[in-house]
Amino acid sequence: MFRELSLCAGFCFALAAPALAGEAIRIAVQTTGTLAWEIDVIRQHKLDAGLDLKVIEQAGPEAGKIALKGGAADVIVSDWLFVARERSLGGTLKFAPYSTSVGAVMVPASSPAKTLADLKGKKLGVAGGALDKGWLLIQAAARLDGIDLKKEASLAFGAPPLLMEKTLQGELDANLNFWNLCARMEAKGFRRLVSVEEAEIKLGLAAPNALLGYVFDESFVKANPQALEKFLAAAREAKKILAASDAEWDRIRPLMKMEDDASFIATRARYREGIPARPVAEEAADAAKLYKLLHEVGGAELTGPAGELDAGVYYMGAPR
Repeated sequence: MFRELSLCAGFCFALAAPALAGEAIRIAVQTTGTLAWEIDVIRQHKLDAGLDLKVIEQAGPEAGKIALKGGAADVIVSDWLFVARERSLGGTLKFAPYSTSVGAVMVPASSPAKTLADLKGKKLGVAGGALDKGWLLIQAAARLDGIDLKKEASLAFGAPPLLMEKTLQGELDANLNFWNLCARMEAKGFRRLVSVEEAEIKLGLAAPNALLGYVFDESFVKANPQALEKFLAAAREAKKILAASDAEWDRIRPLMKMEDDASFIATRARYREGIPARPVAEEAADAAKLYKLLHEVGGAELTGPAGELDAGVYYMGAPR
């Protein structure tokens, strides 16, 4: 009992403690997410030299947002749409690209569906909710195929793992889910009908946009420019290692909790595909295009009141 109270007290203190002066940086991490893998690689290869990385474990993405906005964390991983919305409401968050991997519409290998139009009258599971950015982009791409999925498919919204299971059990004809669960479905014989990344290209982007990124406040950038730059550089190096080394993936496999080799291999491949490779300026330009589209489809409820992407959303480097 005393040990449990001590652990709780220590965890609560970690959430409440302010960032230390110098090179300290507090990172909110979902223990089952890819950022936890990258942090492990950073530490294993001592890429954090000169940094005091403090990992704050979070149960999920929303908890990370609360920690960041409440001053309990300095960096989280979220999407630029969250940053744009916060800035449209007076916030000062910034965004640096993390991954282009988002998700896909998955169907059984035996499904006759070839395009999104083939989902007319079918049962489609949608993870992330009615205003999820991936769902809105898939809807917009589907319109180019001549179908309004919102009206012409039978929709089921729910938690990502639950929808995956229902699809595996045959209760749904197709499932739009997050990329990591899509990889597991691929390992079980399902195939991608259309990915969110493919939808982006269909909608006019030159390459898939890194919708996910590191998020932090301008005040942290001003107070700790060197710490942030060192962390982002370390993260890039960790990604390079994961892109090139199968041995490194074997080392971190216990963290991934993969149930079989096929899921592990598919997840590794999809992670590598999602590593951003474009200049930040190009990412920002495409984000501005997507923002207008998402504002038209989802309205102020999704994006906030601004009709265009705030020019300050993207982090372009520490002030010189």
